[in-house]
Amino acid sequence: MENRHIRREDLFPFVHYEYGEAYFGSCRGMRFRIAREPLQNVHYTPPDKRGEAVLRAVFWPEPFSFAATEDDRKTIRDFPFTEEGLQQAAEWLDRNLPAR
Repeated sequence: MENRHIRREDLFPFVHYEYGEAYFGSCRGMRFRIAREPLQNVHYTPPDKRGEAVLRAVFWPEPFSFAATEDDRKTIRDFPFTEEGLQQAAEWLDRNLPAR
């Protein structure tokens, strides 16, 4: 029996998302994506000039990529664009893993 989980420590450091880069992963038949929304490189922008943003987590069933999967097959949830929001996103994704 496979006992894999999505854990915060397995994701990229929070600073990765400030560069406007998404994180893609898969676990137990579920693919997922975590990214800053809007997807922009704000790492070198002062925090007070960055504008509003959220951390968007998306999951969908395998086997297709994010771009090749119809939007109605994706489940989306937004979290605060903070380290705590990244932890919440990891926990939410883990709770939604398919049973195996």
